[in-house]
Amino acid sequence: MPGHWEGDLIEGRNGKSHIGTLVERTTRFTMLVPLPDGKSAPAVAAALTPVIAGLPGALRRSLTWDQGSELTLHRQVAVAADCQVYFCDPHSPWQRGSNENTNGLLRQYFPKGTDLSACSSRRLQEVAGELNGRPRKTLGWKTPAEALAELLDSQAA
Repeated sequence: MPGHWEGDLIEGRNGKSHIGTLVERTTRFTMLVPLPDGKSAPAVAAALTPVIAGLPGALRRSLTWDQGSELTLHRQVAVAADCQVYFCDPHSPWQRGSNENTNGLLRQYFPKGTDLSACSSRRLQEVAGELNGRPRKTLGWKTPAEALAELLDSQAA
């Protein structure tokens, strides 16, 4: 069922810069969220909420996160974005497998040690666009962008 997202952060040089990653489970569509104010719970909630709230209702069913303290304000995000928030079991990254895989792909663009604070929103959109334009075997060689467009078209009909 579409609308279930997996989320996490990737960390930059010395743990001082971060990017939020959101991956839709059905289509593997990826959104990258700049975190210019760091990974504190208020900063992450402020950055994620408008991104999730801006999605069509059918794409806001749930968000699954790891056990990180950056989502301590999950209730605030859930209410403001009208989206259920769940957490994986401790030390169980396979419960967010699409996101973990995507974070691995992101390291091709942002190797460990990269200062992520130097990445503009435009650059993050470019990288997300490249990932969303990459055919995936699990999608029958469709791209995540194509899969999402088909999904949205089928719901509009």
